[in-house]
Amino acid sequence: MFDPTDLYRLSEEVPELTDPVLLYHFDGFVDAGGAGRLALGHLLSELEHRVVATFDVDRLLDYRSRRPIMTFDTDRWVSVESHELALRLAHDTTGTPFLLLTGPEPDREWELFAEALGTLVTRLGVGRLVTLHGIPMAVPHTRPLGITGHGSRPELVSGQGSAFGRVQVPGSAAALVEFRLGAQGHDALGYAVHVPHYLAQAEYPAAALAALDAVTRSTGLAFPLDGLREAATRTDAEIAEQISASDELSTAIKGLEQQYDAFAAGSQHENLMAETSEMPTGDELAAQFEAFLAERDEQRGD
Repeated sequence: MFDPTDLYRLSEEVPELTDPVLLYHFDGFVDAGGAGRLALGHLLSELEHRVVATFDVDRLLDYRSRRPIMTFDTDRWVSVESHELALRLAHDTTGTPFLLLTGPEPDREWELFAEALGTLVTRLGVGRLVTLHGIPMAVPHTRPLGITGHGSRPELVSGQGSAFGRVQVPGSAAALVEFRLGAQGHDALGYAVHVPHYLAQAEYPAAALAALDAVTRSTGLAFPLDGLREAATRTDAEIAEQISASDELSTAIKGLEQQYDAFAAGSQHENLMAETSEMPTGDELAAQFEAFLAERDEQRGD
């Protein structure tokens, strides 16, 4: 029988906390617009923090599929960017302590990893776990971003609508953590931000903002968001510039707006995950954006 506590190492000074929130996101699973990665990355860049525990990535990761970047200089190796899956302690703008777990999604030992995290949650007295990520949807960026909430108890996401019925999808370590720890009686929930499908592969700061706003509403944590708002404003301006320069893109976005408005008004009942035959696919829209950017770069080069 494997001991789950062998999967992590605690820092020398373990904090004494009272019902802290634990925010977590793992790189590697679906995260349209980089919603979860940007959200937690922003918090780590804006707030002071310290490591509470680190997980054994040698056991959890497949290095052949996640090769670390190494630097070679002339005749020798000089550095390696090692992977890190770490739990950190930070404080929000009001001084309230909370925890952040970030790093690559484990490739193996998911069940033992969930059990190990459960022992940490119990030891640190975590009151609620919250995960964040983005999912691609057939929606326009000119409309409010939707969010699908999910949790181990219905009360955790009461009042939060869902665009889904009963579906089967590929699993993730984050979802398994919510499922297993929820079954043990821990409060675990998550927010999936609906990111325009044509922006799914780009960084979309507005999605990270929506995710953190949802966390604030459900936990009361307050975050410094000015930098993220500025990034979202810049990104929106760049998108507007691209669209205004292309009649094809403008027409496609207007079509998405009409579809979204009809859905919101209740005159259509199709799932926004599906794309109608008359609408361009996410790949087609993304290709148009890439072609526009490439043409603009060439013009600037000339």
